[in-house]
Amino acid sequence: MKLVSWNVNGIRACVKKGFLDYFKDVDADIFCLQETKLQEGQITLDLEGYYQYWNYALKKGYSGTAIFTKEKPISVKYGVGDRDEEPEGRIITLEFEKFYMVNVYTPNAKRDLTRLDYRLEWEDEMIEYLKALDMNKPVIYCGDLNVAYSEIDLRNPKTNVGNSGFTLEERGKMTNLLESGFIDTFRHFYPNKEGSYSWWSYMSKVRERNIGWRIDYFIVSERLAVELKDASIHSNIMGSDHCPIVLETAF
Repeated sequence: MKLVSWNVNGIRACVKKGFLDYFKDVDADIFCLQETKLQEGQITLDLEGYYQYWNYALKKGYSGTAIFTKEKPISVKYGVGDRDEEPEGRIITLEFEKFYMVNVYTPNAKRDLTRLDYRLEWEDEMIEYLKALDMNKPVIYCGDLNVAYSEIDLRNPKTNVGNSGFTLEERGKMTNLLESGFIDTFRHFYPNKEGSYSWWSYMSKVRERNIGWRIDYFIVSERLAVELKDASIHSNIMGSDHCPIVLETAF
């Protein structure tokens, strides 16, 4: 099975920049989007052979997630815990026979960290949600998680300590998740690989010089380790300030 995750930073803009060509070429079994930035009815994607699930933010042109899947899921959920909704459209969970697919666009703490407390509350709720799902069946958790976990995951770690996405608090929440029985699949295969990033600022020449951050992830239940075949970052694919990431499994 091939799974793709991509923060498209506005699906309507991304479609104009070649999204559908990449979508067709990669031929994913499950394709997850974050930051779709639209409301229901603002785009129609003709994706033959795929079921489409969208979670729209109440605020126009903001946030939003989507999943396109070849296999029809057993169930679909928007929100966490007992809720089947959340106002910013940040999460979709699909249940399949062998696993849960959880697609998330994690809130940004903001440059001035005014949303850090909210972000940390979100992380605590997500960890509990993922652990609860994992008690039933394995979990594949993906998306723009808005954190560079370790120094190897961004080009300039020393100058970014304490900045949004690289605070000790945010990185600590990722530690909590991984110590709760989950695997960062890219580091599972490439624990020491440097220069592998999934997001770059739009500032001039930043992407060309590969001054980036790895903030997009596929994280899975530990017991799925034997099913993993490869994890990759398609940094050559343009269309967004993020690039797609890919997970290949044996099932």
